[in-house]
Amino acid sequence: MSITSTGLNAATNTDYTASTAVKDKTSLGKDDFLKLLLVELQYQDPTAPMDTDKILSQTSQLAALESSTNTNTALENLTASLGSSQQFSTISAIGKTADIGSNAITYDEGTNSEFEVYFPNSVQEGTVNITDLQDNKIATINVGTNPSGVYKFEWDGKDSSGGKSKSGIYKVTANYTDQSGTTQTTRLGAYPIESVKFDSGTTYLKLGSSYVPLAQVKEVY
Repeated sequence: MSITSTGLNAATNTDYTASTAVKDKTSLGKDDFLKLLLVELQYQDPTAPMDTDKILSQTSQLAALESSTNTNTALENLTASLGSSQQFSTISAIGKTADIGSNAITYDEGTNSEFEVYFPNSVQEGTVNITDLQDNKIATINVGTNPSGVYKFEWDGKDSSGGKSKSGIYKVTANYTDQSGTTQTTRLGAYPIESVKFDSGTTYLKLGSSYVPLAQVKEVY
């Protein structure tokens, strides 16, 4: 069994396509309303002109429509601005630790399971512990002496006695001693945020070698 350090190597390509705006003809705007009012005045009966109160009423409706349109536009701009601000505020989380709220892996019998564990401190010696959901120890993997960082491990499904484990869900934790001799613990599921990516309106955080949707993160600290 071996472990490897994971690095950052991500590239994104953005394609830009031109689009032509199509006017929505399913509803009337303030300009359409004004045109109707002018046509109505143009073709009114000279012998029975439109009542002044009626003109004032329609003009008032036009003003109310324009005010409503301006309000809707302002709200749309505000919503877009807040959404953009919220997205880019996530950038300040780079360098902090994100916890996805689970330290479990799924193992399928006859295959190997790969997973990553973050060690906040340098490792003098230690082990990764694989347990079942009842916290019974199934297997251990030697960590070795390594600097702090995110490391990838591979478990072949063998238990401590060399037997094959059954398919199921297993928990991953680690106990280790740092360079100063202090005992430390860590677990799968908590990683430093290396970068932030925005794609199709969704925010992703780079945790280890994977991009995880922000919605799946339970805590940032």
